[in-house]
Amino acid sequence: MIQGAALPLPVLEREGFHTRFEHALRAAPVITTLQVNLGLLCNLACGHCHVDSSPQRRGDDENMSAETAERVLEWVERHPQITTVDLTGGSPEMNASFRPMVRRLRGRGLRVMDRHNPTVTTHTDRRTGMDYAWVPGFLAEHQVEVVASLPCYTAENVDKQRGRGSFDASVEGLLRLNDAGYGKDPGLRLNLVYNPGGPGLPPPQESLEADYKRELREHFGLEFNELWTITNMPIARWRRDLERQGQLEPYLRKLIDAFNPDAVEPLMCRHQVHIDSQGNLHDCDFNYAVGLRAPGFEGRKLWEVSIDELNERVIGTADHCYGCTAGAGSSCGGALV
Repeated sequence: MIQGAALPLPVLEREGFHTRFEHALRAAPVITTLQVNLGLLCNLACGHCHVDSSPQRRGDDENMSAETAERVLEWVERHPQITTVDLTGGSPEMNASFRPMVRRLRGRGLRVMDRHNPTVTTHTDRRTGMDYAWVPGFLAEHQVEVVASLPCYTAENVDKQRGRGSFDASVEGLLRLNDAGYGKDPGLRLNLVYNPGGPGLPPPQESLEADYKRELREHFGLEFNELWTITNMPIARWRRDLERQGQLEPYLRKLIDAFNPDAVEPLMCRHQVHIDSQGNLHDCDFNYAVGLRAPGFEGRKLWEVSIDELNERVIGTADHCYGCTAGAGSSCGGALV
């Protein structure tokens, strides 16, 4: 049985919540991806955000310093098994270390992914006066793979999740990426991310991608490569909303009933390690959001361990992990099966 955080719902605990997993979940023999959460500062405060990012999350304990970024880069350079660095946030571009990290990582030939909020391109920070119009050109110059969140192709649904005007700002940001070559140049990949607006599983990824491409092309002339569907995890703001609506237990039951054992092997946590802005080790961004450290590495920073210690490690789990194994599966790369 997988070991993890204590279950909050006694009825599920009585029914043996984790027993669908036959043995402890372990990382792959060689992990190849480092996922880095640069911080919680974001120009939006989306209702489904699993890390509670917002414009107010500016503390030094919530955002990566230049010193920490340097230690992370040095660790990557010592471990050539790492071939992909996945930068997330918040809006990772709002961290001052984003550009230096991208330059250095791409200079070494690593694949770099940017978990991009397209509205940031049109944003000017009221406190600092910083604007982010530089983002599309910079990403294109360094051939960063862009993974942009667009939870729906209609303004009504996006604005409901992200706030009034978010859809228009998202489309404008994506069109600027198109202008920089993204979604058109084979070397500049632009993948969009969908997540449901309510307590349900995503529809089939392939058919939804066709809908997105048709609607966005016809109405805006917008092009992208792939659509990735991601299940909403019952954590943070989304969990609190479910609790207020009396929907938490029904949603968890829906995830459990849709458990797909074929989705376990390709889970993202098996092929990566995640760090927060302070260098603390987690198995994924979702575990970070609930404070679940990588088992056996509590109190240690990334630069204090070797990759050999992280290979085949036991992965920490809790009830939200059923979100990644429900239906077609879900990960930072979309459906799994």
